[in-house]
Amino acid sequence: MRLLSAPIALLCLTSLTACVDEPRDAVGTAEAAHRETNQFEVWLIDQSNSPSTTFGGKIYIFGGDEIASQNVAAASPETIDIGGATAALCMSQTGANPVRPHMIFFNAEHSHAAVAFVASGHVVIYDAETRAPLSCVRASPGAGGARQAHAAVPSPDGDYILIANQNGKLLERLDVDYDTNTFTLNPAATLDLANCTTPNGAPCQLAGLRNDNAPICPLIDATGDLSYITLRGGGLFVVDARQTPMQIVAEYDLNTVHANGCGGNQTGSSMWITAGGGTANNLSQMDLYRFPTSGFSAANPVNTPTPLQVFAGDEGEDRDGHGTVPTKNNKYIWYFDRTQGVAEVFRTSNNDHIGTVDLKGSVSSDPAPDLGVLSPDGKWIFVTLRGPMPLSGDPHASTGTTPGLGIIQIKAGGKRGKLVTRYPITNVDGAGVERADPHGIALRMK
Repeated sequence: MRLLSAPIALLCLTSLTACVDEPRDAVGTAEAAHRETNQFEVWLIDQSNSPSTTFGGKIYIFGGDEIASQNVAAASPETIDIGGATAALCMSQTGANPVRPHMIFFNAEHSHAAVAFVASGHVVIYDAETRAPLSCVRASPGAGGARQAHAAVPSPDGDYILIANQNGKLLERLDVDYDTNTFTLNPAATLDLANCTTPNGAPCQLAGLRNDNAPICPLIDATGDLSYITLRGGGLFVVDARQTPMQIVAEYDLNTVHANGCGGNQTGSSMWITAGGGTANNLSQMDLYRFPTSGFSAANPVNTPTPLQVFAGDEGEDRDGHGTVPTKNNKYIWYFDRTQGVAEVFRTSNNDHIGTVDLKGSVSSDPAPDLGVLSPDGKWIFVTLRGPMPLSGDPHASTGTTPGLGIIQIKAGGKRGKLVTRYPITNVDGAGVERADPHGIALRMK
Protein backbone atom coordinates (compact mmCIF):
# COMPACT_ATOMS: atom_id res chain seq x y z
CA MET A 1 0.00 0.00 0.00
CA ARG A 2 1.11 3.55 -0.70
CA LEU A 3 1.13 6.24 1.99
CA LEU A 4 1.05 9.84 0.92
CA SER A 5 1.52 12.56 3.46
CA ALA A 6 2.94 16.01 3.99
CA PRO A 7 3.75 18.03 7.11
CA ILE A 8 0.85 20.00 8.49
CA ALA A 9 0.32 22.14 11.53
CA LEU A 10 -1.05 20.46 14.63
CA LEU A 11 -4.77 21.01 14.97
CA CYS A 12 -6.89 21.85 17.97
CA LEU A 13 -9.32 18.94 17.77
CA THR A 14 -12.71 19.38 19.39
CA SER A 15 -14.92 16.93 21.23
CA LEU A 16 -18.32 17.06 22.91
CA THR A 17 -18.44 16.38 26.63
CA ALA A 18 -21.29 16.36 29.12
CA CYS A 19 -21.13 17.68 32.68
CA VAL A 20 -22.91 16.13 35.69
CA ASP A 21 -23.05 17.04 39.37
CA GLU A 22 -20.21 15.40 41.21
CA PRO A 23 -21.40 12.56 43.51
CA ARG A 24 -20.25 12.47 47.10
CA ASP A 25 -18.23 9.26 47.00
CA ALA A 26 -16.16 7.18 44.60
CA VAL A 27 -18.89 4.56 44.12
CA GLY A 28 -21.41 7.27 43.31
CA THR A 29 -18.95 8.83 40.89
CA ALA A 30 -18.52 5.56 39.01
CA GLU A 31 -22.27 4.94 38.87
CA ALA A 32 -22.99 8.46 37.67
CA ALA A 33 -20.31 8.20 35.00
CA HIS A 34 -21.78 4.90 33.84
CA ARG A 35 -25.27 6.40 33.63
CA GLU A 36 -23.99 9.46 31.81
CA THR A 37 -21.95 7.62 29.18
CA ASN A 38 -24.63 4.99 28.52
CA GLN A 39 -27.56 7.35 28.04
CA PHE A 40 -27.55 6.69 24.33
CA GLU A 41 -29.02 4.36 21.76
CA VAL A 42 -27.82 3.08 18.41
CA TRP A 43 -30.17 2.89 15.44
CA LEU A 44 -29.26 0.34 12.78
CA ILE A 45 -30.97 -0.15 9.41
CA ASP A 46 -31.53 -3.51 7.75
CA GLN A 47 -32.19 -2.49 4.16
CA SER A 48 -33.75 -5.81 3.14
CA ASN A 49 -37.51 -5.80 2.52
CA SER A 50 -40.08 -6.34 5.22
CA PRO A 51 -41.29 -9.97 5.29
CA SER A 52 -43.76 -10.85 2.51
CA THR A 53 -43.37 -7.45 0.82
CA THR A 54 -41.25 -5.81 -1.86
CA PHE A 55 -40.69 -2.68 0.21
CA GLY A 56 -40.12 -1.56 3.78
CA GLY A 57 -37.21 -2.79 5.87
CA LYS A 58 -36.45 -2.66 9.58
CA ILE A 59 -34.81 -0.31 12.07
CA TYR A 60 -33.19 -1.85 15.16
CA ILE A 61 -32.76 0.38 18.23
CA PHE A 62 -30.21 -0.78 20.82
CA GLY A 63 -29.91 0.72 24.30
CA GLY A 64 -26.44 1.87 25.31
CA ASP A 65 -26.37 -0.28 28.45
CA GLU A 66 -27.02 -3.37 26.34
CA ILE A 67 -24.31 -2.90 23.75
CA ALA A 68 -21.46 -1.10 25.53
CA SER A 69 -20.14 -4.49 26.60
CA GLN A 70 -19.23 -7.89 25.26
CA ASN A 71 -22.68 -9.26 26.03
CA VAL A 72 -24.51 -7.77 23.06
CA ALA A 73 -25.89 -11.16 22.01
CA ALA A 74 -28.31 -10.86 24.96
CA ALA A 75 -29.62 -7.48 23.81
CA SER A 76 -33.34 -6.96 23.18
CA PRO A 77 -33.50 -4.13 20.65
CA GLU A 78 -36.66 -2.27 19.79
CA THR A 79 -37.65 -2.59 16.14
CA ILE A 80 -39.53 -0.45 13.65
CA ASP A 81 -41.06 -2.35 10.74
CA ILE A 82 -40.83 0.16 7.91
CA GLY A 83 -43.41 -1.86 5.99
CA GLY A 84 -46.03 -0.74 8.54
CA ALA A 85 -46.81 2.85 9.55
CA THR A 86 -43.89 4.29 7.58
CA ALA A 87 -44.99 2.67 4.32
CA ALA A 88 -48.58 3.77 4.93
CA LEU A 89 -47.43 7.35 5.45
CA CYS A 90 -45.31 7.34 2.28
CA MET A 91 -48.13 5.87 0.23
CA SER A 92 -50.48 8.54 1.59
CA GLN A 93 -48.09 11.47 1.03
CA THR A 94 -46.28 10.39 -2.17
CA GLY A 95 -48.34 7.61 -3.74
CA ALA A 96 -45.48 5.10 -3.54
CA ASN A 97 -44.01 2.67 -1.03
CA PRO A 98 -40.53 3.30 0.44
CA VAL A 99 -37.94 0.80 -0.83
CA ARG A 100 -34.49 0.01 0.56
CA PRO A 101 -33.72 2.20 3.59
CA HIS A 102 -30.05 2.97 3.26
CA MET A 103 -28.67 5.74 5.47
CA ILE A 104 -29.77 7.33 8.74
CA PHE A 105 -28.71 10.56 10.46
CA PHE A 106 -29.95 12.51 13.50
CA ASN A 107 -30.26 16.26 13.76
CA ALA A 108 -28.00 18.05 16.24
CA GLU A 109 -30.58 17.90 19.04
CA HIS A 110 -31.15 14.17 18.40
CA SER A 111 -34.89 14.83 18.38
CA HIS A 112 -35.42 13.68 14.78
CA ALA A 113 -33.99 11.00 12.49
CA ALA A 114 -33.75 11.23 8.69
CA VAL A 115 -33.80 7.95 6.75
CA ALA A 116 -33.00 7.87 3.01
CA PHE A 117 -34.36 5.17 0.70
CA VAL A 118 -31.90 4.46 -2.08
CA ALA A 119 -34.26 2.54 -4.38
CA SER A 120 -37.48 4.57 -4.24
CA GLY A 121 -36.05 8.02 -3.50
CA HIS A 122 -37.99 8.64 -0.30
CA VAL A 123 -36.79 10.50 2.77
CA VAL A 124 -38.67 9.82 6.00
CA ILE A 125 -38.38 11.98 9.11
CA TYR A 126 -39.01 10.23 12.45
CA ASP A 127 -39.70 11.59 15.91
CA ALA A 128 -36.72 10.01 17.66
CA GLU A 129 -38.41 9.82 21.06
CA THR A 130 -41.77 8.33 20.01
CA ARG A 131 -40.33 6.46 16.97
CA ALA A 132 -43.27 7.75 14.90
CA PRO A 133 -42.80 8.66 11.21
CA LEU A 134 -43.72 12.32 10.83
CA SER A 135 -43.16 13.16 7.18
CA CYS A 136 -42.37 11.33 3.93
CA VAL A 137 -41.07 13.22 0.91
CA ARG A 138 -39.76 11.89 -2.37
CA ALA A 139 -36.76 13.13 -4.34
CA SER A 140 -37.44 14.69 -7.74
CA PRO A 141 -37.05 12.90 -11.09
CA GLY A 142 -33.69 13.89 -12.52
CA ALA A 143 -31.35 12.53 -15.19
CA GLY A 144 -33.32 10.16 -17.44
CA GLY A 145 -36.28 10.39 -15.05
CA ALA A 146 -34.35 8.55 -12.31
CA ARG A 147 -34.45 9.41 -8.63
CA GLN A 148 -32.78 7.97 -5.57
CA ALA A 149 -32.14 9.22 -2.07
CA HIS A 150 -28.75 7.74 -1.22
CA ALA A 151 -28.30 9.91 1.87
CA ALA A 152 -30.24 12.67 3.63
CA VAL A 153 -28.02 14.65 5.99
CA PRO A 154 -29.31 17.27 8.48
CA SER A 155 -27.36 20.49 8.85
CA PRO A 156 -25.92 21.06 12.34
CA ASP A 157 -27.86 24.32 12.76
CA GLY A 158 -31.21 22.66 12.04
CA ASP A 159 -32.06 24.73 8.97
CA TYR A 160 -32.05 22.11 6.23
CA ILE A 161 -31.49 18.49 5.17
CA LEU A 162 -29.35 17.79 2.10
CA ILE A 163 -30.54 14.96 -0.14
CA ALA A 164 -28.11 13.16 -2.46
CA ASN A 165 -30.45 12.20 -5.32
CA GLN A 166 -27.98 9.68 -6.72
CA ASN A 167 -29.20 8.44 -10.09
CA GLY A 168 -31.18 11.62 -10.61
CA LYS A 169 -27.85 13.49 -10.32
CA LEU A 170 -29.49 16.22 -8.27
CA LEU A 171 -28.49 17.78 -4.96
CA GLU A 172 -31.77 18.68 -3.28
CA ARG A 173 -32.63 20.58 -0.12
CA LEU A 174 -35.33 19.94 2.40
CA ASP A 175 -36.11 23.10 4.37
CA VAL A 176 -37.03 22.13 7.92
CA ASP A 177 -38.54 23.39 11.14
CA TYR A 178 -38.19 20.71 13.80
CA ASP A 179 -40.29 22.64 16.32
CA THR A 180 -43.34 22.54 14.07
CA ASN A 181 -42.40 19.28 12.28
CA THR A 182 -42.43 21.05 8.92
CA PHE A 183 -40.32 19.48 6.16
CA THR A 184 -40.55 21.05 2.71
CA LEU A 185 -38.69 20.04 -0.44
CA ASN A 186 -37.47 23.29 -2.04
CA PRO A 187 -37.20 22.86 -5.85
CA ALA A 188 -35.77 26.36 -6.25
CA ALA A 189 -32.72 25.32 -4.24
CA THR A 190 -31.87 22.26 -6.39
CA LEU A 191 -28.43 21.93 -7.96
CA ASP A 192 -28.53 19.92 -11.22
CA LEU A 193 -25.14 18.19 -11.20
CA ALA A 194 -25.60 16.68 -14.67
CA ASN A 195 -26.25 19.97 -16.45
CA CYS A 196 -24.82 22.81 -14.38
CA THR A 197 -21.72 24.89 -15.08
CA THR A 198 -18.93 25.38 -12.54
CA PRO A 199 -17.69 28.80 -11.36
CA ASN A 200 -14.70 28.36 -13.69
CA GLY A 201 -16.99 27.86 -16.68
CA ALA A 202 -16.59 24.09 -17.11
CA PRO A 203 -19.47 21.64 -17.44
CA CYS A 204 -20.19 20.09 -14.06
CA GLN A 205 -20.28 16.66 -15.73
CA LEU A 206 -17.88 15.96 -18.59
CA ALA A 207 -15.99 12.82 -19.65
CA GLY A 208 -12.42 12.92 -18.38
CA LEU A 209 -13.24 15.69 -15.91
CA ARG A 210 -16.11 14.34 -13.81
CA ASN A 211 -17.48 11.29 -15.59
CA ASP A 212 -20.57 10.56 -13.52
CA ASN A 213 -21.99 13.20 -11.22
CA ALA A 214 -24.25 10.98 -9.16
CA PRO A 215 -23.94 12.50 -5.66
CA ILE A 216 -23.08 9.90 -3.05
CA CYS A 217 -22.73 11.49 0.39
CA PRO A 218 -23.06 15.14 1.44
CA LEU A 219 -20.64 15.87 4.28
CA ILE A 220 -21.64 19.08 6.06
CA ASP A 221 -19.15 21.02 8.15
CA ALA A 222 -19.80 22.02 11.76
CA THR A 223 -21.09 25.47 10.80
CA GLY A 224 -23.48 24.26 8.13
CA ASP A 225 -21.89 26.70 5.67
CA LEU A 226 -19.94 24.17 3.58
CA SER A 227 -21.11 20.86 2.14
CA TYR A 228 -18.65 18.46 0.50
CA ILE A 229 -20.44 16.46 -2.22
CA THR A 230 -18.73 13.25 -3.29
CA LEU A 231 -19.41 11.92 -6.81
CA ARG A 232 -19.76 8.38 -8.10
CA GLY A 233 -17.48 8.92 -11.11
CA GLY A 234 -14.83 10.93 -9.27
CA GLY A 235 -14.35 14.58 -8.48
CA LEU A 236 -16.03 16.61 -5.77
CA PHE A 237 -17.93 19.84 -5.26
CA VAL A 238 -17.94 22.05 -2.20
CA VAL A 239 -21.33 23.73 -2.04
CA ASP A 240 -22.96 26.60 -0.17
CA ALA A 241 -26.26 24.90 0.59
CA ARG A 242 -27.81 27.98 2.19
CA GLN A 243 -28.14 29.77 -1.13
CA THR A 244 -31.18 29.39 -3.35
CA PRO A 245 -30.32 27.84 -5.70
CA MET A 246 -27.40 26.17 -3.96
CA GLN A 247 -24.01 27.38 -5.21
CA ILE A 248 -20.73 25.61 -6.00
CA VAL A 249 -17.82 27.32 -4.22
CA ALA A 250 -15.06 24.82 -5.13
CA GLU A 251 -14.65 22.23 -7.89
CA TYR A 252 -12.37 19.19 -8.02
CA ASP A 253 -11.72 16.82 -10.92
CA LEU A 254 -11.49 13.04 -10.93
CA ASN A 255 -7.69 13.05 -10.95
CA THR A 256 -7.65 15.02 -7.70
CA VAL A 257 -10.46 13.19 -5.87
CA HIS A 258 -11.20 9.62 -6.90
CA ALA A 259 -14.57 7.93 -7.31
CA ASN A 260 -17.22 6.59 -4.91
CA GLY A 261 -16.43 8.68 -1.86
CA CYS A 262 -18.91 8.34 0.97
CA GLY A 263 -17.43 8.11 4.44
CA GLY A 264 -16.09 11.17 6.16
CA ASN A 265 -15.81 13.15 9.37
CA GLN A 266 -14.69 16.57 10.53
CA THR A 267 -11.95 16.82 13.12
CA GLY A 268 -11.13 20.39 14.10
CA SER A 269 -10.41 22.36 10.94
CA SER A 270 -10.16 19.33 8.66
CA MET A 271 -12.72 17.27 6.77
CA TRP A 272 -11.68 13.67 6.10
CA ILE A 273 -13.24 12.15 2.96
CA THR A 274 -12.95 8.67 1.51
CA ALA A 275 -12.92 7.23 -2.01
CA GLY A 276 -13.85 3.59 -2.45
CA GLY A 277 -14.62 0.79 -4.86
CA GLY A 278 -17.70 -1.33 -5.11
CA THR A 279 -19.17 -0.21 -8.44
CA ALA A 280 -18.99 -2.02 -11.76
CA ASN A 281 -16.61 0.49 -13.33
CA ASN A 282 -14.53 0.98 -10.17
CA LEU A 283 -14.35 -2.32 -8.36
CA SER A 284 -11.40 -1.70 -6.08
CA GLN A 285 -10.23 1.46 -4.33
CA MET A 286 -9.38 2.78 -0.88
CA ASP A 287 -8.22 6.39 -0.70
CA LEU A 288 -8.40 8.90 2.13
CA TYR A 289 -8.27 12.68 1.69
CA ARG A 290 -7.95 15.56 4.10
CA PHE A 291 -9.64 18.83 3.13
CA PRO A 292 -9.55 22.17 4.94
CA THR A 293 -12.75 23.79 6.20
CA SER A 294 -11.81 27.28 5.00
CA GLY A 295 -10.28 29.00 1.99
CA PHE A 296 -13.04 28.11 -0.46
CA SER A 297 -14.24 30.66 -3.01
CA ALA A 298 -15.93 30.53 -6.39
CA ALA A 299 -13.14 32.85 -7.58
CA ASN A 300 -10.46 30.21 -6.87
CA PRO A 301 -8.83 28.14 -9.62
CA VAL A 302 -9.95 24.51 -9.95
CA ASN A 303 -8.77 22.03 -7.32
CA THR A 304 -8.20 24.83 -4.78
CA PRO A 305 -7.54 24.62 -1.87
CA THR A 306 -5.60 21.45 -2.59
CA PRO A 307 -6.60 18.45 -0.47
CA LEU A 308 -3.98 16.19 1.06
CA GLN A 309 -4.16 12.56 -0.04
CA VAL A 310 -3.29 10.74 3.15
CA PHE A 311 -3.66 7.16 1.97
CA ALA A 312 -4.06 5.14 -1.23
CA GLY A 313 -4.32 1.40 -1.61
CA ASP A 314 -1.86 -0.17 -4.04
CA GLU A 315 -2.97 -0.74 -7.62
CA GLY A 316 -4.13 -4.31 -8.04
CA GLU A 317 -5.08 -4.59 -4.38
CA ASP A 318 -8.70 -5.69 -3.91
CA ARG A 319 -10.11 -3.06 -1.55
CA ASP A 320 -13.29 -1.13 -0.85
CA GLY A 321 -12.90 1.75 1.56
CA HIS A 322 -16.17 3.06 2.95
CA GLY A 323 -16.96 4.30 6.45
CA THR A 324 -14.78 6.26 8.88
CA VAL A 325 -15.00 6.72 12.66
CA PRO A 326 -12.93 9.19 14.74
CA THR A 327 -11.84 7.90 18.14
CA LYS A 328 -12.20 9.77 21.42
CA ASN A 329 -11.01 13.39 21.24
CA ASN A 330 -10.55 12.86 17.48
CA LYS A 331 -7.06 11.49 18.08
CA TYR A 332 -7.31 8.76 15.44
CA ILE A 333 -9.44 7.99 12.39
CA TRP A 334 -10.55 4.43 11.68
CA TYR A 335 -11.26 3.67 8.02
CA PHE A 336 -13.16 0.44 7.19
CA ASP A 337 -12.48 -1.82 4.21
CA ARG A 338 -15.47 -4.00 3.34
CA THR A 339 -13.52 -6.30 1.02
CA GLN A 340 -10.56 -7.11 3.25
CA GLY A 341 -12.49 -7.02 6.54
CA VAL A 342 -10.05 -4.60 8.17
CA ALA A 343 -9.76 -1.06 9.47
CA GLU A 344 -6.85 1.23 8.67
CA VAL A 345 -5.98 3.58 11.54
CA PHE A 346 -4.49 7.08 11.16
CA ARG A 347 -3.25 9.64 13.67
CA THR A 348 -5.01 12.94 12.98
CA SER A 349 -2.25 15.20 14.28
CA ASN A 350 0.27 14.20 11.60
CA ASN A 351 -1.56 11.81 9.18
CA ASP A 352 0.60 8.82 10.18
CA HIS A 353 -0.78 5.42 9.26
CA ILE A 354 -0.69 3.73 12.66
CA GLY A 355 -1.56 0.26 11.44
CA THR A 356 -4.18 -2.20 10.24
CA VAL A 357 -6.77 -3.79 12.52
CA ASP A 358 -7.90 -7.15 11.18
CA LEU A 359 -11.54 -7.63 12.16
CA LYS A 360 -11.71 -11.21 10.92
CA GLY A 361 -11.54 -13.94 13.54
CA SER A 362 -13.71 -15.99 15.84
CA VAL A 363 -16.65 -13.57 15.66
CA SER A 364 -16.70 -13.56 11.85
CA SER A 365 -14.46 -14.90 9.11
CA ASP A 366 -15.93 -12.36 6.65
CA PRO A 367 -17.44 -9.39 8.54
CA ALA A 368 -17.60 -6.86 5.64
CA PRO A 369 -17.49 -3.84 8.02
CA ASP A 370 -19.40 -0.92 6.57
CA LEU A 371 -20.40 2.12 8.64
CA GLY A 372 -19.73 2.76 12.32
CA VAL A 373 -20.20 5.08 15.30
CA LEU A 374 -18.18 5.59 18.48
CA SER A 375 -19.61 5.11 21.96
CA PRO A 376 -19.70 8.32 24.04
CA ASP A 377 -17.00 7.01 26.39
CA GLY A 378 -14.74 6.18 23.44
CA LYS A 379 -14.35 2.52 24.41
CA TRP A 380 -16.38 0.87 21.63
CA ILE A 381 -17.08 1.22 17.93
CA PHE A 382 -20.45 -0.08 16.77
CA VAL A 383 -20.27 -1.15 13.13
CA THR A 384 -22.71 -2.61 10.62
CA LEU A 385 -21.67 -5.98 9.19
CA ARG A 386 -23.04 -6.80 5.75
CA GLY A 387 -25.01 -9.89 4.73
CA PRO A 388 -24.61 -12.64 2.12
CA MET A 389 -27.09 -10.97 -0.28
CA PRO A 390 -26.01 -7.29 -0.29
CA LEU A 391 -28.50 -4.87 -1.79
CA SER A 392 -26.02 -2.04 -2.38
CA GLY A 393 -22.39 -1.89 -3.41
CA ASP A 394 -20.85 -4.33 -5.84
CA PRO A 395 -21.45 -7.84 -4.43
CA HIS A 396 -17.79 -8.83 -4.53
CA ALA A 397 -16.96 -5.91 -2.27
CA SER A 398 -19.86 -5.75 0.17
CA THR A 399 -20.77 -9.41 0.67
CA GLY A 400 -20.37 -10.66 4.24
CA THR A 401 -21.30 -13.87 6.00
CA THR A 402 -22.46 -12.55 9.38
CA PRO A 403 -25.05 -9.75 9.05
CA GLY A 404 -25.45 -7.84 12.28
CA LEU A 405 -24.18 -5.19 14.67
CA GLY A 406 -20.48 -5.65 15.37
CA ILE A 407 -18.90 -4.48 18.63
CA ILE A 408 -15.26 -3.40 18.39
CA GLN A 409 -13.39 -2.91 21.65
CA ILE A 410 -10.98 0.02 21.37
CA LYS A 411 -7.51 -0.51 22.77
CA ALA A 412 -4.31 1.52 23.28
CA GLY A 413 -6.18 4.81 23.29
CA GLY A 414 -7.55 4.25 19.80
CA LYS A 415 -4.53 2.76 18.05
CA ARG A 416 -5.82 -0.78 18.10
CA GLY A 417 -8.96 -2.79 18.67
CA LYS A 418 -10.73 -6.08 18.21
CA LEU A 419 -14.12 -7.24 16.97
CA VAL A 420 -15.21 -8.95 20.19
CA THR A 421 -18.85 -9.86 19.53
CA ARG A 422 -21.88 -9.13 17.38
CA TYR A 423 -25.65 -9.03 17.53
CA PRO A 424 -26.94 -11.13 14.62
CA ILE A 425 -29.53 -9.59 12.29
CA THR A 426 -31.62 -12.02 10.29
CA ASN A 427 -34.37 -11.87 7.67
CA VAL A 428 -34.82 -15.28 6.09
CA ASP A 429 -37.23 -15.41 3.15
CA GLY A 430 -39.66 -18.19 2.23
CA ALA A 431 -36.97 -20.01 0.27
CA GLY A 432 -34.66 -20.09 3.26
CA VAL A 433 -32.32 -17.39 1.91
CA GLU A 434 -30.80 -14.94 4.40
CA ARG A 435 -31.71 -11.46 3.10
CA ALA A 436 -30.62 -9.31 6.04
CA ASP A 437 -28.25 -6.54 4.95
CA PRO A 438 -27.34 -4.01 7.67
CA HIS A 439 -26.00 -0.69 6.37
CA GLY A 440 -26.97 2.65 7.91
CA ILE A 441 -26.17 3.33 11.56
CA ALA A 442 -26.40 6.37 13.86
CA LEU A 443 -25.96 7.09 17.56
CA ARG A 444 -28.52 9.13 19.49
CA MET A 445 -27.95 10.69 22.89
CA LYS A 446 -31.07 10.39 25.04
